[in-house]
Amino acid sequence: MGTTHRHPLTHIARRMFELLEPICLVTFLADECNEELAALGHRTYWDGYFASRAAPLGRVEAQVVHAAFYNFADGEAARHIPSAWETIPPEASVAARERGSTASLRRILGDELAGSPGLVRAADLTTKAATNAPTEGRVMYAGMRTLAVPSDPVARLWHSATMLREHRGDGHIAALVGARIGGTEAHVLSALEQGIHPPESFGRIHHLEKRRLAAVLDGMCGRGLIDTDGHFTDTGRATKQRIETLTDELATPPYDALSPAELDELITELEPITATLVAASSQ
Repeated sequence: MGTTHRHPLTHIARRMFELLEPICLVTFLADECNEELAALGHRTYWDGYFASRAAPLGRVEAQVVHAAFYNFADGEAARHIPSAWETIPPEASVAARERGSTASLRRILGDELAGSPGLVRAADLTTKAATNAPTEGRVMYAGMRTLAVPSDPVARLWHSATMLREHRGDGHIAALVGARIGGTEAHVLSALEQGIHPPESFGRIHHLEKRRLAAVLDGMCGRGLIDTDGHFTDTGRATKQRIETLTDELATPPYDALSPAELDELITELEPITATLVAASSQ
């Protein structure tokens, strides 16, 4: 391959997010991960979710998980942490998450793609990027960095893609905090960007107390982010765009570890993997 990069660097983080997110989504959408966590004794999907995702942080209190996850309503983390760890060690939960996610990827990709040299190369390059970014200010990413990188290529690809997802998520939270957008407010902006109206019908927040949702919407209206009908204002739309742009900018450091040729190679190798996962809706 040549040394000229054919993908503009300003778009690398966004393109990598598009390519890697379907790999990560098997954890949340496919059955195998939930089955592995249930087999350990986690009673509900959310018990397993909170326990396995927070596990790299250690046995921290619910307040710490709430702060690190950022976009869950007050009290949601406390319904699962630390009770989810009382009989199931964090180490067991995170191992079950890896086993289930890897099994989902193998099933969806099939033997040929899962065992291909292209996937092995994609796993190697993704891992190189994922293990070479600064950890300062990246709580969830730093937690993932404490875990051993799997030797199996499919597991390694999932693990490293998830590290990069948490790295991006930490940066996204920093962008939200800088814009003074809280977790529930972030869901409102996301709903409107997806064309969901009224925004309080969005699946991530529709179950919240109506009075709480009304207070959030009133506050956003008062700041000029949404109008009285719950639609984007120009200010709200511009705020959302600034947050996304900054998130992309903050997500670029891992890819500094790859040469232009390696980045091009990684994108090329990931494209058929991602296309297969997207076609299956990562389930």
